[in-house]
Amino acid sequence: MRVQDRTFIISGGSSGLGLATTTGLVHNGAYVAVFDLTEPAKAIVEKLPPNRVKFYPVDIASTTSVADAVQDTVKWSNETHAPLGGTVCCAGVLAPGMIINSSFEPLALSTIQNAININLVGTLNLIRLVVSQLAQLPESIDPGNEYERGVVVMVSSAAAYDGQPGQVAYSATKGAIRSLTLPLARDLSRYGIRAVSIAPSLFSTAMTAKGKLPEKARQTIERNFEWPKRAGKPDEFSEFVLEICRNRMLNGCCLRLDGAMRLPSKL
Repeated sequence: MRVQDRTFIISGGSSGLGLATTTGLVHNGAYVAVFDLTEPAKAIVEKLPPNRVKFYPVDIASTTSVADAVQDTVKWSNETHAPLGGTVCCAGVLAPGMIINSSFEPLALSTIQNAININLVGTLNLIRLVVSQLAQLPESIDPGNEYERGVVVMVSSAAAYDGQPGQVAYSATKGAIRSLTLPLARDLSRYGIRAVSIAPSLFSTAMTAKGKLPEKARQTIERNFEWPKRAGKPDEFSEFVLEICRNRMLNGCCLRLDGAMRLPSKL
């Protein structure tokens, strides 16, 4: 699918992997609606072409907040004559914590529920609202004559495959994203909408910066880098999203983006 002059909704699009994806899509001619909790810095916005990005203050865990923003994005896409092209679901939280601690206290249920509400329910809610709009686009939207209406890109994680100690809640949500990718693609195939998820390993973002990711966990992961011997760069994630958009044979799968690194079982 050509991303030029199509509109994409990116949750968590003002920082980290989401910001890199926003920038990559805009620089390739797309329009982007950014759904996030806080407004991106003025310096970031000024680096992007004018009139191509619209920010919506959205709590991804709020059904009303997401629904209102999707409806407004559709109106914006009609005004710009850039039809909706899909969504990239980058919003998420880490939710670290052992299932029981050294004092035999169980992981707080609120931590588990928050991870599920944001990483899983928030993602599915955004998808269901976006694909409802995509499915109604005319077949003529696709100049390649294969009637592709759009694409859904979700963010799973290496933790969906080899989660570490303290990642029970996080891995549960990212494993769910991995598992739902194929049935989602099958649900949407009749409408010419693809669904793909990406499972990145450690990438250099604010979420994994010092103070966010436990230092012991960081050091353990870094010792297990294969090649490249470093964390991923946000631009590498963005380039992968663009390739998913462009390559129609990428559908119904969860693709690891990890430089052959596997998360170790012990910290």
